[in-house]
Amino acid sequence: MSSPSAQFSLTLRVELDRRPGMLGALATAIGEAGGSIGTIETIELGDVKAVREITVDAVDREHGEAIVAAVEGIDGAELIETTDRTFELHRGGKLFTGLKTGIRTRDDLSMAYTPGVARVCQAIEADRERVFDFTIKHNTVAVVSDGTAVLGLGDIGPEAALPVMEGKAVLFKEFGDVDAFPICLDTNDPDEIVQAVRLMAPVFGGINLEDISSPRCFEIESRLIEELDIPVFHDDQHGTAIVVLAALLNACRLTGRNIEDLRVAMVGAGAAGVAVAKILINEGVGSIVSCDRTGAIHSAREDYLDGSMNTPKTWLAENTNLNQDNGSPVDVLEDADVFIGLSGPGIIDADDLQRMHPDPFVFAMANPNPEVSPEAAERYAGVMATGRSDYPNQINNVLAFPGVFRGALDVRASQITEEMKVAAAHGIASVVREDELSEDYIIPTVFNREVSHAVAEAVSREAMQSGVGRGPRALTRIAY
Repeated sequence: MSSPSAQFSLTLRVELDRRPGMLGALATAIGEAGGSIGTIETIELGDVKAVREITVDAVDREHGEAIVAAVEGIDGAELIETTDRTFELHRGGKLFTGLKTGIRTRDDLSMAYTPGVARVCQAIEADRERVFDFTIKHNTVAVVSDGTAVLGLGDIGPEAALPVMEGKAVLFKEFGDVDAFPICLDTNDPDEIVQAVRLMAPVFGGINLEDISSPRCFEIESRLIEELDIPVFHDDQHGTAIVVLAALLNACRLTGRNIEDLRVAMVGAGAAGVAVAKILINEGVGSIVSCDRTGAIHSAREDYLDGSMNTPKTWLAENTNLNQDNGSPVDVLEDADVFIGLSGPGIIDADDLQRMHPDPFVFAMANPNPEVSPEAAERYAGVMATGRSDYPNQINNVLAFPGVFRGALDVRASQITEEMKVAAAHGIASVVREDELSEDYIIPTVFNREVSHAVAEAVSREAMQSGVGRGPRALTRIAY
């Protein structure tokens, strides 16, 4: 059974008889039902009754209902109210519009709006680049989705995707001081998505594409990069790839291996698979065999030859596994140094890792259930990483995208190049000091505030050196 977690957290308001043992009985009932008690607060203390508020974590919705039933079954207790804390956090949305300056006088009004604002409009009309100086554009990113590939939920539509995109905007602000706004489009047509983003682009300094299904996401991103002069970044691809490379760099640093010598077996041929392969190739990894559930991908496979192979798999067929090795996902583990899982649970068994070179790096990132059980893999893996927060070495995109956009916005970069993504990975890796590096700590935690700063500095420096940065470097605006 999974452990209780905050995503299924409840607040229970309970009225108890004022007699010895009642609070203990309440705690016992919750504990025997498998709930994890957080806080207990006294709301009201009367002569014969007491009202307590208890925060309880559950495993899932059904488990929460079982905990509620256990509380309702206590003699001398009445459950007054049950609140789902996750839903309450989202009530009314997670964002609001703030003001940099108040409007307290007529002078304030005449400068912020008409007639004074006309002077600013004319200055921008004369030099459109000044829009970065005098509007929100310089620090604002659009988080754009069509709701077709949301987390593990699939195609749930734009309205249902909105809480996720709001959450993304929250992370942009919290970890990178980037103002972001969710844009959920009611269309699955790539032409319409590209057109919509192109038309709204004058407002934004960057575009973060999110949860758009493959293979459409490749076309949409590539067309927008071509048409716009602001950074466009599909985080599902590149955020994952950046953090994977950062983890691999530090795993090599820990074990004294050279990244160029590694043989990589990768399972998962979607958007993230292509991006991971690209960034590893750019860093010098020479041997990558990519697999889907049917086996190794290469340019002699029947679906490649008959033209039925989709866009991401076609790229992988043409750029990885140049020896055209055949076999199942288990077979390609033979003599590999690294396993990268970007697919789903149960792809391999822990014992299959014995096929690999000793002490392999195992990055099993399917969430919530990894491709191989971390507990079972532990006896074979030299370094283990997952996509989950309850295991060491979490591969989490939050380590990448806030700093990537912070750095790109600071220098008004026109795009985010492959070299800037590699620089971001090195920035993440650099945060882990030599004396901190261990099998359980090759990646900093998402709450390490040095990460966004290091990534932003690396990205902005590379942008300026490569010529895609268009302005003087500004100080990174991150609060510590």
